Amino acid sequence: MKEWKPPNILHNKPTEWNWIVSHPEELDLGNHTDIGAFTYIQAEAGVQIGDNVQIGSHCSIYSVSTIDNKRGKVTIGKNARIGTHSVVMPGVTIGDSAIIGAFSFVNCDIPAGELWYGIPARYQGNTYTHEGKIFT
Repeated sequence: MKEWKPPNILHNKPTEWNWIVSHPEELDLGNHTDIGAFTYIQAEAGVQIGDNVQIGSHCSIYSVSTIDNKRGKVTIGKNARIGTHSVVMPGVTIGDSAIIGAFSFVNCDIPAGELWYGIPARYQGNTYTHEGKIFT
């Protein structure tokens, strides 16, 4: 990631890493982000992704949901991690350094530094390990 550069993002067209953004003009993408292939970001009502965020493959981030007519800016704080195949719904804020486990459905705000997972995502604790380090 030392030589990270912002991707070229076009409306509903895959980036060179095969993730897609609808309404990229409403996406605020932080530096050194890592977004997995086949992730879809629906940014019509605004999506802000902080620095050093990792988003797994096959995730969906929605600022607008046509199923339940919800809309709202999605904010993902710096150093947050979102596991593969997770869904983030409109209006949700995921705090700095929070972790969302794989295959989770996030429909509420997630405080900074906490571990959440499940359907719907539920609090699992605020101590976790990453690269051999323990975080609290």
